[in-house]
Amino acid sequence: QVQLVESGGGLVQAGGSLRLSCAASGRTVSSYAMGWFRQAPGKEREFVAAISWSGDSTLYADSVKGRFTFSRVNAKNTVYLQMDSLKPEDTAAYYCAAARGPLVTTRTYEYDYWGQGTQVTVSS
Repeated sequence: QVQLVESGGGLVQAGGSLRLSCAASGRTVSSYAMGWFRQAPGKEREFVAAISWSGDSTLYADSVKGRFTFSRVNAKNTVYLQMDSLKPEDTAAYYCAAARGPLVTTRTYEYDYWGQGTQVTVSS
């Protein structure tokens, strides 16, 4: 069993930055791809970014490409999402997830473990 705990969310002005962290415990996630998803009120959960087990491959939603950077430190069993040039439309609860395989994927059903989420609010 894997437990994922996100942190780093908060309130920021448009154009600002936040860095989300997701720490895994229970067992190592170093062999698995990881993902970030977000869900705004009244909307479905959507894919934000994914990273392969090694960190060599990343995938981003078009809406965040060039502004967000996904990284991981396997020795710490932790992944990070650096969010720059934030926009009000980035406001959502952000969820970290561990995939069942090593390769990047955008499909929510290919992620077996999920964190509780951290709220990001971007004011205009």
